Amino acid sequence: MVPVTELEIRELGEVADLAAVARLFDSIWGGKPVSVELLRAMAVAGNYIAGAYEADKLLGACFGFLGETGLHSHIAGVASHGLGRGVGYALKQHQRRWALDRGLGTISWTYDPLVRRNGHFNLTKLGARPVSYIPDFYGRMNDSINGSDETDRLLVAWDLNTPQRTIEPAGATTALSVGDDGGPVAGGVDGSVLRVAVPPDIEALRRTDPALARSWRVALREVLQGLMVDGEVVGFDRAGWYLIVRERK
Repeated sequence: MVPVTELEIRELGEVADLAAVARLFDSIWGGKPVSVELLRAMAVAGNYIAGAYEADKLLGACFGFLGETGLHSHIAGVASHGLGRGVGYALKQHQRRWALDRGLGTISWTYDPLVRRNGHFNLTKLGARPVSYIPDFYGRMNDSINGSDETDRLLVAWDLNTPQRTIEPAGATTALSVGDDGGPVAGGVDGSVLRVAVPPDIEALRRTDPALARSWRVALREVLQGLMVDGEVVGFDRAGWYLIVRERK
């Protein structure tokens, strides 16, 4: 892993730098999630765009804009050769400092709740907390990551002043698990402490078995969205489980 001290993270606003960011995002998503023109306009308006560099080579970038309740982090990505090297975490810490310097106490963003590594990163490593489950947030995107399925998202909020710690409640009831065939298996939902599984690699599943991937999206939407009506997602276990504390009825 590249030590964080070897990374240079800086705010970006020039067209050439923003074009490199747009190309990076294109290479990750296999589409055009954001244009250079939009990035340029957002930068001039005072929003957050930053890149992480190693020896002047762009490894990752993050783009967010100011909203009613704080900063909304719209998109972030790390090049394949930068994964597992702390680049994403360093970018989020830079974004946190940027927001705090401007008197902002919260950063929000959305992510695909089926992507296991993102659940662990967002909820466990950063300490963000889900606010709501939003079905088909973007509509069908037809890119290399989302495929052609609906784009369900978890909206999370990151309290920058008092980040939450992950709680790992004991004795949880299994509300959704991974079956022997790799598909979702519904369980009980009557406990006050529950756990909800996601598949090991939903992105690969979308490429190799789109029907099975869709069954996971449907199952997770039904179970996790339902539990969040009267419960709180308090963490994400490294083994691939959302942890929920639910109010007793």
